[in-house]
Amino acid sequence: MGQPLTSISMAITVSLLAAASAASQQEQELPSEWTLCINEGNVYPPDIAADGCTAVIRSGNRRPRELAVAFTNRGLAFRAQGDTERALADYDAAIKLDPDFAFAFNNRGAARRDKGDYDRAIADYNEALRIDPRNAAILTNRGAAYRDKGDLDRAIADYNEALRIDPKYATAFTNRGNAYREKGDLDRAAIDYDAAIEADPTNAVAFNNRGAAYLIGGDVESALTYYSQAIRLDPNYALAFNNRGMVWRRKGDLDHALLDFGEAIRLNPRFGAAMVNRANALRDKGDLDRALADYGDAIRLNPRNTFALSSRGLARLRRGEVDDSIADFDAALALNARLADCLYGRGIAKRKKGDLAGAHADLTAAKAIRPGIAQEFAMSEIE
Repeated sequence: MGQPLTSISMAITVSLLAAASAASQQEQELPSEWTLCINEGNVYPPDIAADGCTAVIRSGNRRPRELAVAFTNRGLAFRAQGDTERALADYDAAIKLDPDFAFAFNNRGAARRDKGDYDRAIADYNEALRIDPRNAAILTNRGAAYRDKGDLDRAIADYNEALRIDPKYATAFTNRGNAYREKGDLDRAAIDYDAAIEADPTNAVAFNNRGAAYLIGGDVESALTYYSQAIRLDPNYALAFNNRGMVWRRKGDLDHALLDFGEAIRLNPRFGAAMVNRANALRDKGDLDRALADYGDAIRLNPRNTFALSSRGLARLRRGEVDDSIADFDAALALNARLADCLYGRGIAKRKKGDLAGAHADLTAAKAIRPGIAQEFAMSEIE
């Protein structure tokens, strides 16, 4: 069956701030609230860093740039906690205090990108680059926003410029590799992922994405090796566990697959794609009750998750729950009318109900989208 790979794109990390004059002092000379707010090396959790920044803001004896740093760092802490609105309010305050603070514009752009407001994010990155035109991190962030908009050529142009400025910038190599992979150029993607690993051998994201290129190319053993290395570098990397689970499932090792999907979900309890992947592995093992529970959890998280709706529809079809399967296929097809699995599955369900005309229409439409789908379903013993 054609289950799509879950997204393997990396999340762009916003640069931590070069703090103002107060930040240039030795750490032991800094007031404790500055130490918390600057949070060198992310040693403090976001809520503690936010408290430090709040203390700086309330102190009443700071210059505009120092206050702008505090607001921007507190915004970064709020964003890390998932509070995008409070982060945006702090970035707005920072920009009002210091309209020439490039990092405030950069971080506001990142928050707007989180919300899917790509045009305004790009506008913020443009303003940051007006202030600091040779900042490779900001160029890379703008490239990521262009990629989100589907403009891969402009994204690659920004990554190229970032690498011209900083030829060892691993994140730009990784993101450019992602863009090439989405354009179907796996060879150039692999070259960029390798360059990212050479530039930063501790870059777990680069190992993860190199694994993705191997998996797409059909080299499951190399994919397994690279995903495993990503996990060794970052044992809290939920996406790498999910992706390695997909390799185990492809190899037929469902027990290892279930362990990895379970760890991905433990690390990120809102990881809907991992829930669907675990459900599919449970379905493969014949445990349809637990599979349906996972599909349901994924759909509750995101009712527009067509992968979950389609997969649950197929599981219900296997159980003979024909009406419920049709309801799932209908919901998925209302969101995307060209889902071949849903069309074919609904066609089988309609045929079971005696709706031969409806079945013929759906089966024909599915075959037009994916000519080999009948053989795929036959191999999966769904008829």
